[in-house]
Amino acid sequence: MAENELKNVLQQLHRSLQSHDYQQSTTLLSRAKLALLHLNALIPSEKTPRPHLQLARETLEIGAITSIRLKDPESFTRYFQQLQPFYALPAEVLPKDGSNASKITGLYLLLLLSDGDYAGFHTLLEMLEMVAAQTGKGLEDDAFIQYPIRLERALMEGAYDRVWGETKSERVPSEEFGLFSEVLIGTIRKEIASCSEKAYPSLPIDDAKSLLFLDSEGAVVEFAREIGWVVKDGRIYFPAQEEDLRSRDILVSSDTVIEHTLGYARQLETIV
Repeated sequence: MAENELKNVLQQLHRSLQSHDYQQSTTLLSRAKLALLHLNALIPSEKTPRPHLQLARETLEIGAITSIRLKDPESFTRYFQQLQPFYALPAEVLPKDGSNASKITGLYLLLLLSDGDYAGFHTLLEMLEMVAAQTGKGLEDDAFIQYPIRLERALMEGAYDRVWGETKSERVPSEEFGLFSEVLIGTIRKEIASCSEKAYPSLPIDDAKSLLFLDSEGAVVEFAREIGWVVKDGRIYFPAQEEDLRSRDILVSSDTVIEHTLGYARQLETIV
């Protein structure tokens, strides 16, 4: 009875996800996980029948996607962790067909990147590469994994314009990945703001708007006040540094990043 009930709930879950009724999805997920508990399938074991493993994986993957849609990273992380024992099962125990492992893992990589957890990002990526090497399947053709890899490389190079382009183009592999755009752009703004303070004593508001990928001068003024910049006579003035603890090379690097990003932003505005 629990298995039939779970199958029915999963059908409703798919419909609620398609209709963006996430409140209903949350209620249905609670029912689905309760059914899995009755089936002793919420945590996989050697005695768990394959059909129950497949139902459990499907339930947890829907939960992970729902959490992303609700912009709830803590819940998504819990679902990701719950899915790991299922993803670790050999194909003869739980076939990979029908799994969204690649998509869920790519989203988790993007979450780590958005949080600035580069150590966690590379640890997971190294593990994925080891598994891929053992199975003879590379990661090069996996769009869900390659997307966060491209973003990480751009961030490491200070090429914030490339990150902006990736989040605003058809290269985003799915709707869920696009939901991270706001978080990523927020990260970029903080990095650019830090570089700006080191590279220039002040900037025109219009240049700051392009540089920070903001939609209006009013948004620039609001952002400036939030982080303690001074707005006066159409310019942004950065707070004086008490002591320059960085070398000239770093200042030059910051200046290069700013010029590169500002140039791209101006080109983007021209195209739009």
